[in-house]
Amino acid sequence: MSGTPIPTDARPEVRIGPTDVGRRVSVRRIEAAPDPATGRASFRDAIGVLTSWNDQELIVVARDGSEVCIPANRLVAGKPVPRFPARRAPLPTAAPAELQRIAARGWPAVEEQPLGDWRLRAAAGFTRRANSVQTLGDPGLPLPEALDRVRRWYAERDLPAHVEVTEPGSPADLARALERLGGQAAATLFRTAPLAGPARAGRPDAVERVRLSRTAGPGWLSVYRRSSGDPTMDEAAHRVLHGGPSVWFASVPDPAGAVPLAIGRCVVDGAWAGFAAIEVRPEARRQGLATALMGALAARAAEEGAQGAYLQVEAENSGARELYDGLGFTTSHTYHYVRLPQGQPSA
Repeated sequence: MSGTPIPTDARPEVRIGPTDVGRRVSVRRIEAAPDPATGRASFRDAIGVLTSWNDQELIVVARDGSEVCIPANRLVAGKPVPRFPARRAPLPTAAPAELQRIAARGWPAVEEQPLGDWRLRAAAGFTRRANSVQTLGDPGLPLPEALDRVRRWYAERDLPAHVEVTEPGSPADLARALERLGGQAAATLFRTAPLAGPARAGRPDAVERVRLSRTAGPGWLSVYRRSSGDPTMDEAAHRVLHGGPSVWFASVPDPAGAVPLAIGRCVVDGAWAGFAAIEVRPEARRQGLATALMGALAARAAEEGAQGAYLQVEAENSGARELYDGLGFTTSHTYHYVRLPQGQPSA
């Protein structure tokens, strides 16, 4: 077969193009070598998310996460296909401590250090989740000494010392010790749902507008409200956002400009899919875009084998809670970030 690309309009079965990057597609390509048994041309099919297309090749991320690279001149058929039909399945069983560890893998800090069973985490101040000590289990030291170690570790990095307290999971007397020290607490809800609920959500026309990507481009980041303009923090944010087992970013393009109307992020980790950064520009709200983002991301996560969805939302964020209620999320547990006061040691 010639190395010269065949124009798409000369291949009537190719009904996709570069504008379909980010959609779920089905493609067929001709193999470089003929079938050795028959001497005839052989073909191979793939279904997945089209993540790249240029004059030389297109890339489809298959269900197992592998990248299928197809020379553009070997593409013989292609079409958009509906999102993956997620099957209804029970919520996977997981205790609060296990869920907190799963969430930590899906939002990994730039720097981590163990303190017994605890994990000290830092990411230049980008989010409390990535800049707090996770206190699951035994720190291997008396509690006052452990908290002093925490305070010093964050002070060395010019960061406030935030303690993530999970009950059950953290030492039984940790919350009382932090209260005696005058720590400032903020409650966060850990919410879960069977993945089929969000995966089937959203109006079809709205879900059709969603595009998926393996990376957060400049447009996505410009909508993300936690972008700071500080180079060090933004570099840490980039590393955290792209960290995790299988990360997907979603956006709804704006026909009138380069900045998306809405964005979202999902990380798939075995049976669980974690959602974060669901943002909609003010002028695009009340159009079902947040639900559509969740639907597209959840369908992809289901395609990779996930069955449960989780997210973390501040207890006071009533608007987000209402959205997630409608998608079937309920509260698994509540955990707290407590900021250690500066000053005297705990002992």
